[in-house]
Amino acid sequence: MANYVFGVDVGGTTVKMGLFDANGNVIDKWEIPTRTEDGGKKILPDIAESIQAKMGEKKIVTEEVAGVGVGVPGPVDGNGIVHKAVNLGWGQFDLKKELTGLLHGMRVEGGNDANVAALGEMWKGGGQGYQNLVAVTLGTGVGGGIIINGEIMTGSTGAGGEIGHIHVEDHETESCGCGNFGCLEEYASATGITRLANRALQASDKDSVLRNGEVSAKTVFDAVKAGDELAIEVARKFGEYLGKGLGIIAGIINPEIFVIGGGVSKAGEVLFDYIKPPFEKTVFQGCKDTVFALATLGNDAGIYGAAKMVLD
Repeated sequence: MANYVFGVDVGGTTVKMGLFDANGNVIDKWEIPTRTEDGGKKILPDIAESIQAKMGEKKIVTEEVAGVGVGVPGPVDGNGIVHKAVNLGWGQFDLKKELTGLLHGMRVEGGNDANVAALGEMWKGGGQGYQNLVAVTLGTGVGGGIIINGEIMTGSTGAGGEIGHIHVEDHETESCGCGNFGCLEEYASATGITRLANRALQASDKDSVLRNGEVSAKTVFDAVKAGDELAIEVARKFGEYLGKGLGIIAGIINPEIFVIGGGVSKAGEVLFDYIKPPFEKTVFQGCKDTVFALATLGNDAGIYGAAKMVLD
């Protein structure tokens, strides 16, 4: 009987791994380095070796394992085909087939890391109790994962949910990492908030604690909480872009809930004070009641979601 499942979250520097029971309780979690040299050829063998070592340590036999779920930083379609993972050096290949071979026939499921993290938040995190949600990750960039009727929406090549690249500004002169101009990621990510703050500081003579040290998303929202006027202007601008972007998404997806995670979300519910008013101003009437919540699983969302893919 299959009593166990492994969840794997492949990042650019480390691979996070978790061993779960069939009810989704984490038994053990650990990390291994992501060896991206030589086109990332060592990554899957390293994962297989680590899983087999853990099975040996816990005295688990193959028949007791339901399978291995894997989240990857790049597009992965519904058949487990990776369509490129630039950070890992991977081109297009069959993830499920290759890892299954390395694990002597064990079942493998694969997905995009942001989508997989969204599934984790729906299952055991901030989105519990909902079957239709959009998870928004505000980190170095802006990531997204869309869950409809409890299932990941991958799109045709696994690139569904790239909400950070919704166009929200026509007059931007700096390009986004994707090569376009005026993407949501340029204003709502941690780096985007820093950009907005530096622009505000240059355009104004207003006193602000932000002039006295490091400017970051954290220092901006710390200053907002302290009532700093210039920081509040930056937060308002951030909220206008993100609220508008989420309003567009809501009109298309009609989720029950937005779950906000990533480093920026550590600012807490103060974020919603700036996101909700522009969201409610621009969103289609039938979507105004969409709930907002903070993600709760942090860096473990990926391993939970990966495990959930197998249990589903």
